[in-house]
Amino acid sequence: MYACGLRVGEATRLEIGSVDRANQVLRIIGKGDKERLVLLPQPVLDELGTLWRTHRNPRWLFPNRRGDGPLDRHVLSNTFAAAADRAGIRRGVTSHALRHSYATRLIENGIDIRVVQILLGHTRITTTTIYTHLTTPTRTSLHTLLDRLMTGL
Repeated sequence: MYACGLRVGEATRLEIGSVDRANQVLRIIGKGDKERLVLLPQPVLDELGTLWRTHRNPRWLFPNRRGDGPLDRHVLSNTFAAAADRAGIRRGVTSHALRHSYATRLIENGIDIRVVQILLGHTRITTTTIYTHLTTPTRTSLHTLLDRLMTGL
């Protein structure tokens, strides 16, 4: 979910055919049945291949226990919440925070907000702008830039 900025429902409904190994992309069916392609980092692609070899489900990347459908979104959300709790992370952190972190890191690393909008599948740019908040790394980078620009004025 983090590596591709996926919503919980998008992650659980991934089908084997959604993985394009040759181009390293995932075909995502998002809200409103809108399709988008997201880049699939090689380490994640490798892990997905390893995971699939453990169950070899012909359709679902993350099958339910019976193997006849996708993993229930609540199972994934609850698993995330339990892992966060065991890690001592404060309550209230949801799996959707991974999507927020993905978008924030892209913006912090100079990816144009329009590209982030496309990767997240947002119809309106205003939805994407919530990720432009001033984070500590961004603030530090801004201080460095301003110090350099204002030196010698």
